[in-house]
Amino acid sequence: MRLPKAALLAASTVLVMPASSVIAQNVEPIEYTLDNGMKFLLMPRDEQPNIITAGWIAPVGSANERPGITGVSHLLEHLLFKGTDVIGTSDPELDAQYREELTEIREKMRAYTLDVQYKRMYAGEIDNPWDPANDTDELRAMRSEMTAIQDKQAEITIKNEFDSIYTGNGASGMNAGTSNDFTVFYINIPSNKLELWSWMESDRLMNPSYRELDAERFVVIEERRQRLEATATGKLDEQFDSMFWVASPYNWPVIGWMSDLMAYTEDEIKQYFETYYQPANLTGVIVGDFDVEEAEQLVESYFGRIPNKRPKAAPLVTHSVPLLGELRFSGECDCQDQVEVRYRSVPFGHPDEAVFDVIAALLNGRTGRLYKSMVEGDDIAAQASAGNRSMRYAGSFSFNALPKGDAELSELEAAWYEQIDRLKNEPVDPRELQKVKNQNAADTFRGLQDNSSLFFQLAITEAYGGYEYLNQQPERVANVTPEDIMRVAKEYFGANERAVSFYTRKGGGEVVELTIEDVRASLPEDMAGMLIPQLEMQIEALQQETDASALQAQVEEMDAQAGMVPPDFQTAMKYIKQEILKRIAEIESGETGNEGTEGGDQ
Repeated sequence: MRLPKAALLAASTVLVMPASSVIAQNVEPIEYTLDNGMKFLLMPRDEQPNIITAGWIAPVGSANERPGITGVSHLLEHLLFKGTDVIGTSDPELDAQYREELTEIREKMRAYTLDVQYKRMYAGEIDNPWDPANDTDELRAMRSEMTAIQDKQAEITIKNEFDSIYTGNGASGMNAGTSNDFTVFYINIPSNKLELWSWMESDRLMNPSYRELDAERFVVIEERRQRLEATATGKLDEQFDSMFWVASPYNWPVIGWMSDLMAYTEDEIKQYFETYYQPANLTGVIVGDFDVEEAEQLVESYFGRIPNKRPKAAPLVTHSVPLLGELRFSGECDCQDQVEVRYRSVPFGHPDEAVFDVIAALLNGRTGRLYKSMVEGDDIAAQASAGNRSMRYAGSFSFNALPKGDAELSELEAAWYEQIDRLKNEPVDPRELQKVKNQNAADTFRGLQDNSSLFFQLAITEAYGGYEYLNQQPERVANVTPEDIMRVAKEYFGANERAVSFYTRKGGGEVVELTIEDVRASLPEDMAGMLIPQLEMQIEALQQETDASALQAQVEEMDAQAGMVPPDFQTAMKYIKQEILKRIAEIESGETGNEGTEGGDQ
């Protein structure tokens, strides 16, 4: 049972695979570029007859934002599901009128808030200038006027029409995801509906409506509360990330700062969209059972008509400054005690990325060094893992552990430094290294067995710099030497180049467990009905699992991917991990939990 991916890959916004999990063969899509600059990667394959996974990706995410509009990439993702000028409304002309009226009143409210409410906040009269509870009479009147217009618009709004058109034509799994570095939209369609997809997606890119902007803004704000502020470690993680990245644009969360979510205007959103989502900055990806000539004609006819409205965005110039001394961060939460030691690693595609991936593989797993030394050997850790995360502009390498029994976090930290010293000073045994490489080769073979997996790998690697990575990285991993590992450990894992966090349980507090209802509340409304039954079935199936080592491997895989899980699915991922850890504890204590309930007392 592969619970994490089975539970989330098909339904999540996009659960990114580890960078090393790429196919060990030549992946050669057909490249096709339109006159407007939009690029397409076409990958015909008939392993899944009559099915296509299609979508497009923009190499833009939270790293492209700035203070004042943080979170706009994620909000735009939400808004692009609300339809176009003609999809999502029964009266396009009247809808356009309402949208114009809402823009005007929204601008008045923003100007008033910045002028009056912020002054009241700085004077200590109110704590949040955007909270309706703090409205003045003037602002309350404007809010009432806006609500009246929204009520009229709601009468002609067709909810979820974009999705309904697709599902009515046999498509499934329409979704999207936003990360620090990219935003991707995708769907599975029947092979004979490629023209429908071309029309729908080109219209989404040409004529986005930004309909229900105010409502969706509050949906995102609630997401932030549910997935970050209301979780046991969310706010601590956010501050630790900000401290670690210093000047880098990775130092704010993908979902954005709360004050920014309330403040930016529709015009700022439009400018951002027209700058980063213009065709010259996009790549379309089509994978599956289709005719290449027909596909080229369709994308030319539909996507070729999209204009570039703004100059190309300026390249990102700000990058994080080096750490010049150890940073330490501590906090209390309703959680189990835990430690993280984090270092700067390298960006995606850097020659040393493969070395970091190999180091993580050496450390992880039931036969890895961390389990053998901390979990089995010294018996001080209930869980210990390491992972590398290479993003477009920078990377990080982290060690995470939970103490066992009376073990102190300082003991886990010290044990980690012993492992680092070993990597720096002892060449890895060739057999141990070859075992890791063999496992990587097996992963690459299994990694792209279906259209969706291949779509994600092509789209994401292209957004990071080029799909050719798929063919280059396996060879780089295979060529890593013991000397490479020692060199990288010495160069990057210095005492003055790390950030350490200690999270401890609040005095007298208890660990607050997530429930299925917490997951339900955290999901977008249109996703909860589909995902919750699947999740319940898989949690029930978890009780039949008796292999603790297999479950532990899944936990380690989830830890390696944790930073790449979209905000919509953070709570679901944490819930799954919580339930797996509980099941591991049951198995190791002898409480297998699968004996059934019949038979009464023993």
